[in-house]
Amino acid sequence: MTTSNTESLNQLLANLHAERVATWSAEALRINVDQRQLLVDTAQPDRYIKVGEVVEPFSVPGVDGEVIELTELVARGPVVMVFFRFAGCPACNIALPYYQRVLWPALRDLGATLLALSPQIPDKLVAIKEKHGLDLLLGTDLNNELGRRFGILYSFDEPSKQAALARNTHIGDVTGTGTWELPKPAVLVIDSHRVARFVDVSPDWLVRTEAGPIIDAVRALNALASPANHSQAAA
Repeated sequence: MTTSNTESLNQLLANLHAERVATWSAEALRINVDQRQLLVDTAQPDRYIKVGEVVEPFSVPGVDGEVIELTELVARGPVVMVFFRFAGCPACNIALPYYQRVLWPALRDLGATLLALSPQIPDKLVAIKEKHGLDLLLGTDLNNELGRRFGILYSFDEPSKQAALARNTHIGDVTGTGTWELPKPAVLVIDSHRVARFVDVSPDWLVRTEAGPIIDAVRALNALASPANHSQAAA
């Protein structure tokens, strides 16, 4: 059965874009739209992690000072990994609260863990956790190691770089990585054997995965792991 929810993440993001159309200068809007379109036009899905691939064990620092280890998480149940850009990203400040409201409670009831990852260092990620009262796990993909492994990184194009520098901003300083690289929004569902069972990557950061398909993927995993299914398979 497909999960339905009246709240649409992509409608919220479309509203953000509409606000920018109404309030931004034509030049600023063009740079933003052209960068996102370039990422769509040059996307190479063959480089993304695929369903069926095994995710090697990893550990990342959490914003509360803990060490988050994949092997420990999958021992408890399915793991949903959400990659986002950085704490000050306006779209991320829409997406993460949405996932907190709509996705996290459903995953908790299904025995799954929700882990949100950004390359931004933990001290700087605290801001988005405190701003929205996030209960989901929040961690740092140090130096974009997982993003690179999963093939989901992108770099600012030249107009975006110049626009940022004109505002005295370098995204490498914002994240703490020192580079112009950020992850494309992505969602992975990983099973107890560390196998990716659901993968969705969006080159355009104003298009992101709705909660429904993620919940459905976790439900399907739980159904496959149920004792009844094991009994039927044995018969």
